[in-house]
Amino acid sequence: MSVVLAVARDGSHRFSKKPALSIRLLEGLGVEGDAHMGVTVKHRSRVARDPTVPNLRQVHLMQAELFDELAERGFRVAPADLGENITTRGIDLLGLPEGARLHIGASAVVEVTGLRNPCVQIDRFQTGLMDAVLARDSAGGLVRKSGVMGVVRAGGDVHPGDAIRVVLPAEHKALDVV
Repeated sequence: MSVVLAVARDGSHRFSKKPALSIRLLEGLGVEGDAHMGVTVKHRSRVARDPTVPNLRQVHLMQAELFDELAERGFRVAPADLGENITTRGIDLLGLPEGARLHIGASAVVEVTGLRNPCVQIDRFQTGLMDAVLARDSAGGLVRKSGVMGVVRAGGDVHPGDAIRVVLPAEHKALDVV
């Protein structure tokens, strides 16, 4: 079963977010009270380039299985530490196609838009962590393991323990960085 393990938000642009008992997703905007909420891009480096670009990064989701993998390598990472809004368990987020819809809890729907590209702030959080969230596939391609980004298609409250149901699009298009 795929579930929400933890939720978080932060009204300021900090690397880690603040764990919460629940978050409210607002259709077309993102996480209520989060610095990345909005119709247009809110990530500071992207705003500097073009503040009118649509916000494809309204919600950041990360699989708790990554934390397990990192723990085996000596890192201590907890939900919200890497800036995600929703920490999941039991779902291969990185294997989802673009356009997959995650039905979360009673009414929320997040459409997956792409991969999060890890940045140097990860190494500032814990030295060596950047290399640990990157890998190479059998063809030598870069694999980014630091979660996926999405947009809110239907609003609702999300709590730890909420079930997640995946609805796949008709066409499978591999995720790219957004």
